[in-house]
Amino acid sequence: MATVTEVAQKALVNYRNDAGVAIIEMNDPPANTYTYEMNRQLDEAILRGRMDNDAYVLLLTGAGDKFFSAGANIKMLASVDPTFKYYFCLHANEMLLRLEHTPKLVIAAINGHCVGGGLEIAMAADIRIARKDSGKIGLPEVNLGVLPGTGGTQRLSRLVGKSRAIEMMVTGNTFTFEEAKEYGIVNDIFEREGFMDNVLEYARQFCPPNKAAKAVGRIKRAVQTGWEIPMESALAVERENQQLLFQSEDAKEGLNAYVEKRPATFTAK
Repeated sequence: MATVTEVAQKALVNYRNDAGVAIIEMNDPPANTYTYEMNRQLDEAILRGRMDNDAYVLLLTGAGDKFFSAGANIKMLASVDPTFKYYFCLHANEMLLRLEHTPKLVIAAINGHCVGGGLEIAMAADIRIARKDSGKIGLPEVNLGVLPGTGGTQRLSRLVGKSRAIEMMVTGNTFTFEEAKEYGIVNDIFEREGFMDNVLEYARQFCPPNKAAKAVGRIKRAVQTGWEIPMESALAVERENQQLLFQSEDAKEGLNAYVEKRPATFTAK
C-alpha cells in the first residue's frame, strides 16, 4: 500500500506550456476523480499558470479520452470525518476562485464525461469546449444525499438561471453535450478527431501576436468582478481596467495599427 508521502509525490496534475497556452491536466485515469492531494497539485498548477509570464491562456483538461473528471473521489470522502470534508470543500472553493480571479482566459477542454465536481471545475473556467459524443455532463450529487458543494449550486444557477439549475440538481439528471450547449453550460462542441489540437488552435487566437493578451485578461476580470456588484461600482471596475490597458504597449500598437490600416502585432506588453 502506498504511503501518504508516496501519494503526495505522485503526479496527479500535469503542467506544460505549449506556445503560450498553459495546459493543466488532471491525471488520475480513468475517471480523474480528485482527492485533497490532487487539489493541492491543481491549486499549485493554477498558481504556476498565473505566475508564468509566457502563459497567456490556461487550458484545463483530463488525462485519457473517457473523462474530463467525475468529480471528488467518493472512496476518499467516505473515509474521512465531516470536519475534513468541510475544509476539503473550502479549499476547493478557494482554488476555483483563483481561476476566476486570474486575469488570464481559462478554457476547459471537456474531453469526456464531466459530472459532479468535474463540472464544478469546468464551470469555473471562462469558456467550455466539449468533445463531440464523448460523454455526459451534469450534477448528480443529490443521488449521494449531498449537494454540489464545490460551487455547483452557485455557478450553475448563474449559467442557466435559478429555476432550471434547481431542477437539474434536484433530479440529478445528466445530459448530452448538445443539450448542455442549448442550456448555455457548454460554449461549443468540437469533433472527436483532433480535439485537443483544435482546442489549442482555438486557444492560441487569444495569445500574442494575434490578440492583446492583457486586454483579453482585463475583459475577463471586468466581467467576473462586475457581474454581481451594483452597476455604478461595476463601471468603476471597467474604467480602472481600461486605464491599465491605456498604459500598455499593446494599446498603442492597436490604435496605431488601426490608424495606419495594417494588422496589429501584439506583444503582451
